[in-house]
Amino acid sequence: MVTVNGDSTGTVASSGMVVSFGEMLIDFVPTEAGVSLAEAPGFLKAPGGAPANVAIAVARLGGHCAFVGKLGDDEFGRMLVAILRENGVDYSGVTLDSGARTALAFVTLRADGEREFMFYRNPSADMLLTEAELNLDLIRKAAVFHYGSISLITEPCRSAHLKAMEVAKQAGALLSYDPNLRLPLWPSAKEAREKILSIWDQADIIKVSDVELEFLTGEDSVEDEVAMKLWRPNLTLLLVTLGEKGCKYYTKDFHGSVESFSVKQVDTTGAGDAFVGALLGKIIEDPSALQDEEKLKELLRFANACGAITTTKKGAIPALPNLAEVLQLIEWAK
Repeated sequence: MVTVNGDSTGTVASSGMVVSFGEMLIDFVPTEAGVSLAEAPGFLKAPGGAPANVAIAVARLGGHCAFVGKLGDDEFGRMLVAILRENGVDYSGVTLDSGARTALAFVTLRADGEREFMFYRNPSADMLLTEAELNLDLIRKAAVFHYGSISLITEPCRSAHLKAMEVAKQAGALLSYDPNLRLPLWPSAKEAREKILSIWDQADIIKVSDVELEFLTGEDSVEDEVAMKLWRPNLTLLLVTLGEKGCKYYTKDFHGSVESFSVKQVDTTGAGDAFVGALLGKIIEDPSALQDEEKLKELLRFANACGAITTTKKGAIPALPNLAEVLQLIEWAK
């Protein structure tokens, strides 16, 4: 077992850091758009994994971010550590496992608009992260601690996930949760729903997609009364992303929607992660946006722009925008 001791951003003494926990992997995306995995003539290698995407999205926009997780001590694992380093993400929370491989996923957007996934995790290194391997000092530095649900599927990673949440919360972090539903990875839809909702009451900020809203509520609708079924008293902000239609937001005092930007979509992989990274970075810059509706709408417009830009290129991490690209799109849209 190897712990990667690295912090390319230097120690962040202030609390203004997003710490993202979970899986990082290699996505293989077809060289041709709109085909099934079986029909694809070839695949491009693209680094991904939702929590890692969020970390890099924050860093690309100029924020401080760290990633906590486990990779295989193999060619792909070392490549992913290098990508974190190149993007200015603190990787001192990454462990390399010589006994397990880095996870792989084949991802496509078919002509009918449906996404198709095939995962190679049997088990992969990310599933084997233990509580003892957590960099608790790094987790305690988080202003925002962000995570998904894939790390809840199996032990020992599930216990490590719950411990990391507990430590971050005790240290005063906001907890940010994006379930990032991947049904093929779960034993059953019933277990997915139960485990995803099992930690719902601990989060301060939750983002779900329209598909996840329908899955978790059992309702074929994204109307406000359906979204409010996912509201809990502990929440500060609930978000529902609607793809090219933008997003809806819900707080204790107000709710509404923000339109997205019209772009030529190539691949939607990572768009939600770009949205979340932008959102969390902006909340750290100005936490008062969570209580001020006009500020929040401005923030969400920025996050929508990040998500939209990410759909214009293949892969997740390669497509994540920098600040100049986002400001250019917002200005152009005016």
